[in-house]
Amino acid sequence: MTWLTRGGAAAALAVGAATLWGVGWRGFGLLLAFFVSGSLLTRGGGRRNARQVAANGSVAAAAALLGAWPAFAGALAAAAADTWATEIGARSPTLPRLITTGAPVPRGASGGITPLGTAGGVLGAAVMGVLAWVLGPHELRLAGMVAFAGVVGMFVDSLLGATVQGSFEDEPVHPTRGYAWLGNDGVNVATTLAGAGIAAAGWRLCC
Repeated sequence: MTWLTRGGAAAALAVGAATLWGVGWRGFGLLLAFFVSGSLLTRGGGRRNARQVAANGSVAAAAALLGAWPAFAGALAAAAADTWATEIGARSPTLPRLITTGAPVPRGASGGITPLGTAGGVLGAAVMGVLAWVLGPHELRLAGMVAFAGVVGMFVDSLLGATVQGSFEDEPVHPTRGYAWLGNDGVNVATTLAGAGIAAAGWRLCC
C-alpha cells in the first residue's frame, strides 16, 4: 500500500481491528473515510509510518473498544480536521500566521494557520460529523457535536503547536520554543483526545 510504510500498515491493521471489534463495520467505514480522505489530500505522496498512524488512530481505537461511538467519532473528526487544515492550508496563497500572536511564520511551521486551511479543517470536521450521524446513531445533534469536537481539536492542535511543541532551528538539540520531547505525534494524540472528550461530554450532557 503506497500510503503506508510496512510499520504503518501494521499499525493501521491494529486500529482497524480494534474498530471492527468495538463498533463494527459502520465504525470501520468512518475510519476508512478519514484515512482515505487524508491520504488523498496529502501532497507529495508521503507514506505514514507506525507512529503517525498510532498518533492519529490510537484514541479512536481505544474509544471503539469501549463502545463509545461519540468519542470514537470525535477523535476521528479532530484528526480529520487537523489533516485537512494542514494539507489544504499548504495551498494557501498567503503565509500562515501564528495562532497565538498573529505573527507571520514560514509554511509548515507548527501553530501557523491560514484562512484557507481553517476553512478546510472545518469542512473536514463537518464531513466526519455527517458521516458519524449517517453511520451511527441517527441523531442529528450527533453530527453537530462531532463536527464541533473536530473543530475544537483542530484549534487545540494549533495552540499546542504554537506553545509547547518543540520547534527547532539549525541546532536540533535545543528547541527555540516548547519542549524537545513533544513532537507532532504527541500533539496529534492530544488533538484526538480533545475531540473524543468534547464529543463524549456533549453527548452525555444532551442525550
